[in-house]
Amino acid sequence: MIPFVQALVPVVILVMMGWLLAARSFIPEDGWRAMERLTYFIFFPALIVQLLAKASFDTAPLGMAVALVGAQLVFGLIGLASRQTGDKAQTASPRKGSIIQSNVRWNTFIGLSIGGTLFGEEGLVLMAFAAAVLTPVANVISVWALTRYAAPNGKPKPHIAMDLLRNPLIIACAMGFALNMLGLAPTGMVEETLNILGGATLALGLLVLGAAVDVDAFKRAGKTTMIWSVIRLTGFPVVTLGIGLALDLAPINLAIVTIAAATPTASSGYILSRQLGGDATLSANLIAVQTVLSMLTMPAIYALFLLTQS
Repeated sequence: MIPFVQALVPVVILVMMGWLLAARSFIPEDGWRAMERLTYFIFFPALIVQLLAKASFDTAPLGMAVALVGAQLVFGLIGLASRQTGDKAQTASPRKGSIIQSNVRWNTFIGLSIGGTLFGEEGLVLMAFAAAVLTPVANVISVWALTRYAAPNGKPKPHIAMDLLRNPLIIACAMGFALNMLGLAPTGMVEETLNILGGATLALGLLVLGAAVDVDAFKRAGKTTMIWSVIRLTGFPVVTLGIGLALDLAPINLAIVTIAAATPTASSGYILSRQLGGDATLSANLIAVQTVLSMLTMPAIYALFLLTQS
C-alpha cells in the first residue's frame, strides 16, 4: 500500500501545480490549450509507439482486454439505464449521454504515471496495452451515446469510423503493434527522438489535467454529479477487479487493469460533450469531482486489490 501512496503523491502534486499555475494565470488559456494539443497529438503518441514497438506481450494476456472491455460495457449499460427523475425530456437525454461517456472513459496520464512508478517499464508497457484496448471502445461508446441523446445543436453528426481512424492514440497503437510484429522496433536516432518526445508526456499531461480542474464546478456539483462520480470511481474498478480475478490474471496484470479502471474520467470528455450536444455542464462537473475524489478512492481500490492477493 505504501508504494502505491508514494506513486500517487507525485501525481497529486503535479495536478495541483497545474491547477495553481492556471488559477494564477501563469500561463494564458491559449497556452494550456496548445500544451494539451501537443501532448495529445505528439508526445503521447510518441510514448505509445516507443513502448508498444519494443514490448514483449507474452505476459499481456487476452484476459486483460476482456476484463477492461467487459467492465466498460457493463458501465455503459448502467449509464444507459440511468433515469433523471423530474427532469424535462430535452435536458434528461443530453444528461444520459454525458453520464454514459463519463462511465466508460479513463484518464491515461494518471494510469501511466502510477503504473510506471509502481512497476517500471513493464508497468508502462502494460498500461499502454490497456490504453490500446480502452481507447477505441471508449470513443465508440461515447460518440454513440452523445449523438444518440444529443440536444439539437445544428452540427452534422460525426462519422464514428472515420473519427476512430483519425484518432492519434489509435494510430499510435496501430503503428506500435505493427512495428512490434514486424520486428522493426525503433533504434538509434529514431529511438532517441521517441524517447525525448515520450518523456514529456506524463509531466505535461498531469499539468494540463490540473489546469482543466474547475474548482467552481466542484463546488456547485449537485446530487447527480456526486452519485455518478462515486458509482464510476468505485464500481468500474471493482467490476474490473472481479472479472480479472475470475480470469485468474497474473498479479501485475490484475494490478494494471485495476489501476486503469480506478482513474477518473478523461478531461477530453468535456470538449466532446460540447461538440456533440451532450450536457457539457454535467460533463465538466463529473470531470472536476472525479479528479478530486479519485485521490481518495484510488488508494481504497488499491487496498482492495492487495486484500485479494493476501
